[in-house]
Amino acid sequence: MKAKDLDKLFDSGGNISKYLDLARAKRTNEEPKRVNVDFPAWMIHSLDKEADRLGVTRQSIIKVWISERLGSRHT
Repeated sequence: MKAKDLDKLFDSGGNISKYLDLARAKRTNEEPKRVNVDFPAWMIHSLDKEADRLGVTRQSIIKVWISERLGSRHT
């Protein structure tokens, strides 16, 4: 299938999965990078409370919240 035909199929909402080699698919800019951030104790307590309420880890909630904030500005 030509790229322009694949684009048309995708743009029309068609299923293109049979044309993709998902075994070789990669996400770009997804490799983890470690950062250290110091938070005040009250913030850690609030993060832990909210993480417990949602049933997720502190790290997960921080990543989701930062991703949401950055996603709203990302073009």
